[in-house]
Amino acid sequence: MNLTLVGSTGHTGRHVLAEALRRGHRVTAFTRNAAALEARPHAVVEGDGRDLEKMRAAVAGADVVISIINGGDSRDPHRAAEATRTVMRAMTEAGVRRLIATTPYPIVARRPVLVLWLLRRLLATQYADARELERAVSAGDLDWTIVRLTRLTDRPATGAVVIRRELLGMPHALSRADVATTLLDIAQEGHLSRVAVNVNGR
Repeated sequence: MNLTLVGSTGHTGRHVLAEALRRGHRVTAFTRNAAALEARPHAVVEGDGRDLEKMRAAVAGADVVISIINGGDSRDPHRAAEATRTVMRAMTEAGVRRLIATTPYPIVARRPVLVLWLLRRLLATQYADARELERAVSAGDLDWTIVRLTRLTDRPATGAVVIRRELLGMPHALSRADVATTLLDIAQEGHLSRVAVNVNGR
């Protein structure tokens, strides 16, 4: 499978890159800082995710694009949504259909109430950007899956992952290594088309 990974040097993206290479996929890594790559993908495109020319080069020939872009901050509040729109435009122009995008589960969660209240105050800008990212993806005509992630850790993979379309009960921690496996399984199996799913550990 030819895979383009946007956000390949982030905490989660590094796990996805390593697992994709381990599975034998051909990976093009898109990153703002190529020097931070820990693994050796087959191709690297360095630049801002809103640079359409760079993104066109990154997605050319891809079977699937996995996009892991953190929400914005006070200096750049719309980063994730804007970059995702650029990804989608480049994919449409290149005839690439399959897009898997991640967002934080707390933007839709209802429990635990106090923790979510605090998170939504502390991360208001990031979460607003993530919601706009979801709106952009779900309004598009690509073959998309939105994967909402919760309570990420750097612990080893356990293989104990829960994937649901409905809201989760009390979210449990999820390792980034398990996220990598989950995202690549979704990409390879071609299921969960045009839906948003919520993912956590057990």
